[in-house]
Amino acid sequence: MWRPRLTDSARMKYLGIVEALEADVRSGRIARGERLPPQRAIADALDVDLTTVTRAFNEARRRGLVEAQAGRGTFITERLAGSAPVEHFRPLIDLSMNIPPQPAAANLRKAFPQGIAELLGSNRGMLSLHYHESTGTEPDRHAAANWLAQRLDGVAAERVVVAGGAQSALFAICELLLGRGDVVVAGEMTYPGLKAIAIQKGLMLEPLAMDGQGILPDAFEKACREKSPKALYLIPSIDNPTTATMPEDRRRKIAALAQQHGVAIIEDDPYAPLRPERIVTMAALAGAITWHIATLSKCATPALRVAYVVAPNATKALRLAGVLRATILMAPPLMSALASRWIADGTLDEIIRAIRAENVERQKLAAAILGDAAYAADPYGHHLWLRLAGQWHAADFAEHADRAGVSIVPSSVFSVAAHPTEAVRLSLGIAPDRGALEDGLSQLASLLSQPSVAARTMV
Repeated sequence: MWRPRLTDSARMKYLGIVEALEADVRSGRIARGERLPPQRAIADALDVDLTTVTRAFNEARRRGLVEAQAGRGTFITERLAGSAPVEHFRPLIDLSMNIPPQPAAANLRKAFPQGIAELLGSNRGMLSLHYHESTGTEPDRHAAANWLAQRLDGVAAERVVVAGGAQSALFAICELLLGRGDVVVAGEMTYPGLKAIAIQKGLMLEPLAMDGQGILPDAFEKACREKSPKALYLIPSIDNPTTATMPEDRRRKIAALAQQHGVAIIEDDPYAPLRPERIVTMAALAGAITWHIATLSKCATPALRVAYVVAPNATKALRLAGVLRATILMAPPLMSALASRWIADGTLDEIIRAIRAENVERQKLAAAILGDAAYAADPYGHHLWLRLAGQWHAADFAEHADRAGVSIVPSSVFSVAAHPTEAVRLSLGIAPDRGALEDGLSQLASLLSQPSVAARTMV
């Protein structure tokens, strides 16, 4: 059986899996007709998300490397010898990874080399290549506090911890607060990274009913009474995947319930900088029990790999840094320093404004192509939540979309509930330009107009 690995030179992880698999097949390390390990086993072996492996399998099928057999698994195709070289395959239009667009107005191609050169050329710039404290350096924490002040008043730098991305921050918070068997409540559709952490740590995830404005306070109150949760996880602004933004009155109700029942709040707020108006944060409403996470990956670029955590107090910030010290040691020093520089000179805000403007145009494009399709979206966000009508099941729709050359994510990936809503998430930011996005959305619109497999079978 194939021993999973990644090709280091690949531009994305899922392509690294595909390229490693193809190399191993063509070199004879794995035989044609051989069964591949289950996707979950590959994800565990490579320490990647299950969605990354799913994308790799989809791309491998498109390249003619593998074929799925119902009820048996995925096998190396017997027809590989006659398959076309990889460069002859029509590229997949990726609408699955939820990253911000990189418009020309953001000028990242120039901003990165120029910013790094200026940073390293400064008097103390070479210190950015050294090991740093697990809390983040004092200048980086002060820069973070200044940037966060746009949405959260009175953040002392002593409460801020600089982490290497939101996922590592989320894991560290869960490691600090929660033990095996503890209950965490979250929306019935939630961030897959939380689900992965729950599996890793043996946490019990309990779903909360949601509507177009996020989780329902009544559902949270009922869960507090019946399940005694230790923590509530939420994405209050431009929720992933539902795009819901909680209004202030609902935030206040949920904050009050969490305080009443002694439930810690994990406020994952990556998309708030994209919205032009300010809405009060859970950290402002219930600071003594809230852990606020603000990452730059979703509002600027994943390349920075920097997230800022606002802990309830300075002591708890140090405790969180202790967990980070034992796991990732520190945030990437050079990228952290670059983020601080961009905060100070206004570059970060300029990048965010450019991305916000591009998101607005891409959402307009999506609205024009999808027409009357039932979907939820935020005009400033870079994803939308497409609800499937008729007989379409989300998994079937995603599979047919993949065959049509478009990669999307079905609701099962996000679902905490036993029977997920039939919907798919479309990420508008990863397409390299609006032309590619238009092609992908047009393929999906055409697919939506067709009857599902189940409906065709019934006819």
